[in-house]
Parts: sequence; structure tokens; C-alpha cells
Amino acid sequence: MKQFITLILVATFFGCQKSEKQSYIQKSQVLGFVQEKHPGKKLMEMQCYVCHNPKATPENRIAPPMIAIKNHYLTKGISKENFIKDIQKFVKNPTAENSKMPGAVKKFGVMPKQYYSDKTIREIADYLYDNDVEKPKDYDENHDKKGQGKGMMKQKKNEANLNKTQPSFEERGLKIALETKAVLGKNLMGKIQKEGTLAAFKFCNVKAIPLTDSMSIANNVIIKRVSDKPRNLKNKATSEEEKYIEIFKKNINSDVDSNPIVVESSKKMTFYYPIITNSMCLQCHGKPNKDVNESIIASIKKSYPTDEALGYEINQIRGIWNISFDK
Repeated sequence: MKQFITLILVATFFGCQKSEKQSYIQKSQVLGFVQEKHPGKKLMEMQCYVCHNPKATPENRIAPPMIAIKNHYLTKGISKENFIKDIQKFVKNPTAENSKMPGAVKKFGVMPKQYYSDKTIREIADYLYDNDVEKPKDYDENHDKKGQGKGMMKQKKNEANLNKTQPSFEERGLKIALETKAVLGKNLMGKIQKEGTLAAFKFCNVKAIPLTDSMSIANNVIIKRVSDKPRNLKNKATSEEEKYIEIFKKNINSDVDSNPIVVESSKKMTFYYPIITNSMCLQCHGKPNKDVNESIIASIKKSYPTDEALGYEINQIRGIWNISFDK
């Protein structure tokens, strides 16, 4: 009996060691099948699909889809480690020189600089290397010939079954927040690319709140973007909302990735998620006469005399998403 217990303990110990080494893959039973769930997939959808969404139509595309990025970086014979390093090099310092996609840079411009933890970039790149990713409907299948890495044509047979499960309030809130962010970001990026920063500021001044309201109606929820340092007083955070802003600030100052916060009351669920600055944001929210030019400052003062939303740097909490669901 003692020998039997000892064997169990040894097996358990080494099983734990093995699961630690497999930190990138979690296995769950779904309808009798084993489905591998990689954390990089969710991170990619959360962090990258705002600009690199495969469902964006060609005319609405503001950046290349992730499959195109994979195929340009996944060169013949490249190791996973070097693939990850190349992705990290560009994301940490997005310049034309660091990019392997000169055509995309010419078409869309250089990606705005924003902060991602090393762990986040690594997990997204690890997922890209080993797994097939969704292609846009118009994507040229011949692009696949450019990439030679593992898992290029891997089939995910059980994903359809997973999609049938009812999403949680956290998942619903995150999906709506990212979709709304994508709508706003697409329009602002398009304005900057075609007409310049001043046109983007004027668009935001007139269209940001109506666009957010239209997304509220489409999803049958209430969507707010609020800040402790508002530009428009309609976006001023309440004392309750400021508590969550402070939580997200503490996370980012401690280099901790923030998860959504969901609060339940008797009649509704409320979802909170941070709005984090990137280099594109700084054109209207950065430091005066360094990031924000004089013409933009003049327009801000004219439209928003009580503005508090200047002086930000990359990777700071600009505010939060507040999305309310009826139960």
C-alpha cells in the first residue's frame, strides 16, 4: 500500500512539472474531444484585432491581417525563437527599418508605438508560429507559399463547438469594447492617414460620442468612455469609476497586464476595461509643443476650454470603458 501511495505522489510531482513546461497550452474536454487552448490566441484577438482584424473589408482595412504578418515573418527554416525575436523587435520599436513588410508600411504607414509586456508579445508570437490563423475572405491563398513554419494548415476541428457556448459577461464586454475601439480607431487612423491630425481631431470632436452611442444601440447595452482627466466634460468619470481607473493605473505602473473587471448588482452587470495610450493618441493627448502641435492645441482650447487631457505618454491609462448589461 505504501509503495502504491509513493508511486502516486511521484507521478503527481512529475505530472505537475510537465504541466509547468506546457504553460502555453491548456487542455479542456469539449463534447468528448480534447481542445487545445493557447493563451496567445485570446491575446491576439484582444490586442491585435483592433487593427489587424481578418473580418475587415479591404476598403476599411487600416493594417495588414495577422495571416499576412505571419507569412512575411515565418520565413523558410526560421526557428520559433528567432520568429518570436523578430516580432518582438518590431513591436518594441515599430519603424520602417525594423519591419519585414515594406509594402504594408507604404500602404498603411508604420504601426503606432504602444506598450505590450514581453510575455504578451511572446505568447502571441508563439501562437502565430504553431497555428493557422483566420484569413480574410479576399485573401490570396498563394500567400501561404511564403510561410514555411509549423502548423500552417492545422485544422481546429472543435472550435465550432466552443463557439456555441454562451459567452460570459466578461467575454461579451471585452468583445463590445474592442469592436467599439476598432470602429473609432479605424476612423481616426483613416483621417490621420488621408487628411492629417487636425482632421482626426475634428472627427473625434463631432463623431466619437455618436459612434459610441450607435454601438450601444447595436449591442443593446450602454457604452461609456470615461476619464479622470476629461477633454469633453460628458466623459468625466464618476467617483465610482475613478476607483477602477486607479486599479488599472496601479496595474500598469507595476507592469501587470490588466484583466477586465465585472461588477454585479441586482439588476445589471457592469464591465470595466482600461483605455491605454499609444503613439497615435499622443498626437492629440501628448505633451504640448512636443507631441501636440500648435494648431491642434489652438483647436483644443477653442472646442474644450476646460480640457485636462494633455500631457500623456505612451502606455498610460487615459480612461476606461464602462459597459452596462441588463441581467
